[in-house]
Amino acid sequence: MLYHAYQTHSDVLSPLRLFAQLHGSLSWWRNTEGSPLRKMSAAMEVASRMRLTHSRPAYGIASVDVDGAPVAITEEKTLALPFGTVLHFRKAGVTGQPKVLLVAPLSGHFATLLRETARTLLQDHDVYITDWHNARDVSLRHGAFGLDDYVDYMMQALRAVGPGTHVVAVCQPCVAALAATAIMAEDDHPAQPASLTLMAGPVDCRVNPTGVNTLATSKPIDWFEKNLISHVPLPHAGHMRRVYPGFVQLTAFMSMNLERHQQQFRNLYQHLVDGDVEKADLIRVFYDEYLAVNDLPAEFYLETVEKVFQTYDLARGALTYRGRTVRPEAIRRTWL
Repeated sequence: MLYHAYQTHSDVLSPLRLFAQLHGSLSWWRNTEGSPLRKMSAAMEVASRMRLTHSRPAYGIASVDVDGAPVAITEEKTLALPFGTVLHFRKAGVTGQPKVLLVAPLSGHFATLLRETARTLLQDHDVYITDWHNARDVSLRHGAFGLDDYVDYMMQALRAVGPGTHVVAVCQPCVAALAATAIMAEDDHPAQPASLTLMAGPVDCRVNPTGVNTLATSKPIDWFEKNLISHVPLPHAGHMRRVYPGFVQLTAFMSMNLERHQQQFRNLYQHLVDGDVEKADLIRVFYDEYLAVNDLPAEFYLETVEKVFQTYDLARGALTYRGRTVRPEAIRRTWL
């Protein structure tokens, strides 16, 4: 019922937000410096931005500098699957650079959070990224998506990108990336990664536990399923799919720094009233990304909480993939 209540609330407020967006964008209101009209325009824009979106923002990487010269970037789909796509940032006329698969978290936000990481890597590398889809847009006919499926996607991505790929996993996907590498190494697959970089990932959550680890171990897994999992409502393509809603995760994040977020929206209003477009744009860009939320498949979320954060399966040598024990010691050719 939680998701249905959220959807109803969003639908009811949608016309009001559209009205605020239209009136807040009227340029002749904004050009009347110091007038009540400019203040009204600023208030309307702030009101229109205080909402969540559920579609991935654009990466917006039109070009990068390579050897001091701008090179055009084209996004191409290397592998398209129901729950995610491997995107290739193809550089026009540039060949021979090392291939990098940037593995983004499947979390409450989209892979575009790694936009600047991809932009930096693109200067010297041929970059691919795991572009995860919003689970509420994935039909039930595509089945469930759990931790084993995530590892499957990792291996399919490596096969699609090809041998010699360097993998950079950021945060949450470190466990799945390590598992996929271990399975491919044990099978002596030619597409096993040339190198594997694990950045700030929960490989062994018993070491240096964070607040997230503490929360995960403070409740039994049944509590997470009962309190955080909802069914996607109509009219979405994935209606009746069980998900961990992105709006629930974002609410938890924002509540930890609520005063800071409230102040930022007050700052946005003041910057708009003052005509300080540059400072206003910084806040706009941040919240356009931050308020774009992504639903997680329930199976993946619950299995991650249990196996990664509660029972530490990988660190204990107990993690399995399709019934096979994951053996990191099988990795011999991949640089870690």
